[in-house]
Amino acid sequence: MQMNMVSAINNALETVMKENDKVVLLGEDIGKDGGVFRVTDGLLDKFGEERVIDTPLAESAIIGTAIGMALAGMHPIPEIQFAGFMYESFAQFVNHAARYRSRTRSALPVPMIARTPVSGGVRTLEHHSESPEAFYSHIGGLIVVEPSNPYDAKGLLIKAAHMNDPIVFLEPTKLYRLFKQDVPEGPYEVEIGKAGRVSEGSDLTIITYGTMVPVVKNVVEKKQVSAEILDLRTINPLDEDAIIESAKKTGKVIIVHEAELSFGPGAEIAARIAEKAIYDLDAPILRVASNSFPYPFPGYEQYYIPNEAKVSKAIDRILSE
Repeated sequence: MQMNMVSAINNALETVMKENDKVVLLGEDIGKDGGVFRVTDGLLDKFGEERVIDTPLAESAIIGTAIGMALAGMHPIPEIQFAGFMYESFAQFVNHAARYRSRTRSALPVPMIARTPVSGGVRTLEHHSESPEAFYSHIGGLIVVEPSNPYDAKGLLIKAAHMNDPIVFLEPTKLYRLFKQDVPEGPYEVEIGKAGRVSEGSDLTIITYGTMVPVVKNVVEKKQVSAEILDLRTINPLDEDAIIESAKKTGKVIIVHEAELSFGPGAEIAARIAEKAIYDLDAPILRVASNSFPYPFPGYEQYYIPNEAKVSKAIDRILSE
């Protein structure tokens, strides 16, 4: 069945709610309105207000309540309307969601999936275009997932709902309705912690995820280069085996992400390649990312986030080495 990312996630939520009555949704306007992007549309009518819960505008309370539900045996899936508002609940993630299993020596896990739209490119206002994956990946105990297409979004979310861990599930706003894809109507899983190989290649490796996957694919197709494209799908934990294997295979690596360049996920990826495959490289590792300053006003975002021209320039540079 053809689905965009919104309908695929909606279908995944319905799937896991049908199979497990301990799964509950909570967040601002997710019930009657179906969420700001209509991801939860129709679920209130199907499952009732005890399982699809409209909350006050209080992000720390939403995540704190979800943590309490998880500790009490439920499997909550809270939604934060935009990633920029998720910072209000950062202490809950750091001090509680990520630590309870360690604190209680595994006696109390926190099965929870915190969903939020991320990244820009859709001309939104301040705090609506954040790319916070590095923040949450730095916290030991949290799993961070970011799909780039409808098929992966559904499979990853179903897999997350079958795990016993606190998971930050980042949904790229620009990709919500950008394209449709064949997605099975029935349940299936996409493994968390395993990168997807978008294309095989021998000249270079491009490691990317989220909004940048379609950008990279378009550039590679236009330039007709033999590029191996890895879609990380999971930012934490990284699929280090796939990264190192591909780096050794091609000898040239470009890392592309929308998050800021400084201290971004690309720095961690580059460091691991340098530690384990430096002698297999025949060119410096290149990173293509957003500038290291706050996200600009909508009229300037095309100069801020990576685009096809910047990726193309990086490919030309590395192939000339």
